[in-house]
Amino acid sequence: MIIEVRAKNCFAFDKEIVFSMEADMRNKKFGTNVHKENNFNVLKTAGIYGPNNSGKTCFIRCIRVIKDVLLNKDPHVVPNMFAHNPVCELGVTFLSIGRKFSYDFFYDLQEGEFVYEKFAEIIKDKYGNEKEDIWVLKDNTNKQYNFADKDMNQMISLVAQNNIICYIVDTKQFKYLDKMKSVITEFANKIDIVNMNNIPMRKTIDLMKNKNDLQSKVVDFIKNADLYMDDFGYADADKLDIRFNGKEDGPDEKVLGRNEELIDKIRLVSTYKGITLPSIFFDSTGTKKIAALASYIIEGIEQGRILIVDELDSSIHFKLTRAIVAMYNNELNTSAQMIFTIHDINLMDCKKMFRKEQIWFMHKDYEHVYMYSLAAFTAQQGVRDTTDIIEKYRRGALGALPDPNLIKSLLSVKGYEKGDVEDEE
Repeated sequence: MIIEVRAKNCFAFDKEIVFSMEADMRNKKFGTNVHKENNFNVLKTAGIYGPNNSGKTCFIRCIRVIKDVLLNKDPHVVPNMFAHNPVCELGVTFLSIGRKFSYDFFYDLQEGEFVYEKFAEIIKDKYGNEKEDIWVLKDNTNKQYNFADKDMNQMISLVAQNNIICYIVDTKQFKYLDKMKSVITEFANKIDIVNMNNIPMRKTIDLMKNKNDLQSKVVDFIKNADLYMDDFGYADADKLDIRFNGKEDGPDEKVLGRNEELIDKIRLVSTYKGITLPSIFFDSTGTKKIAALASYIIEGIEQGRILIVDELDSSIHFKLTRAIVAMYNNELNTSAQMIFTIHDINLMDCKKMFRKEQIWFMHKDYEHVYMYSLAAFTAQQGVRDTTDIIEKYRRGALGALPDPNLIKSLLSVKGYEKGDVEDEE
């Protein structure tokens, strides 16, 4: 599970932003929203609010870059365009195999090199005190090197810098590096990242092809989403009777992943009142998104995966997004986690849904992008668990709120200047 994400000089972020999923156990409210393991307390869900173009999607991109680097893929990262610095800094703290680890890396895009790496285990005693056990420290800039595998200290000057350390040496020769590689790959492989405006259907298609217990759970989820649907499945091609008159018969939406074969998509069918129809042609955009998302949710909860969703509320009714979040917060969810961006303020509910530290904001001004949680606001500032958070956000007391002035556009379209209207009044 993700405990913390750090980013600096990446995409929209010039100054460092820190996003935390660590639960403050001084607050006993909604204890089921917290995963507790070996004295570590991690939030199961968190929602991120903010205006358009404030940095929410950039934050998701940062998590994707971290995942890619941990899995030995190219780091598709871009430095902040205003910082004039080619070195991007990213880090993650996470819970894996019941232990807490942290990993930070600096990537010099200009040189194509990883100029800094630090991997450590965070050990916590029964009193809550934490200490850091460093396995890898490689700082090329300051010429500082510290490896738990002592032989690596002599080798570091001989190895390449175009990848992270555990992918450029034979880790089988090094106890700690080998364990580090195992830990980071296992963690990264558990992360699913979904953009609600471009959801790959492949996972749902593959699940529907295989008759098993997981498939039936996905179908139940889709039916239980109150879509007035009797059944959902993957039909044999010879049982479909679809006639194409031209390209206008194709689906209107382009919001779902388009990489799969069309015939596979057509074979995903919905049944209403005994009539079976291809979902891609007859279901609404929201229904198709739910069908695509269902496999990620059910598989994630069953297998303890981490689901990252950009724009969770896109084309989905607010009651359904609320129900999805409630599934993750429920005590029956023992190890799955979901982090999502959202605009729907109906979900901003500290009375029935969230602990304060589960609600986050992204705020952007002329100088910087800021990321902070609702927990940063104290009772003295008028924010308590019983506060009407929605109203407070609407009034701008929590920041991260757009301030559109579209009347200027209307006046421009109609050929008026603002002063002309004021004069006529």
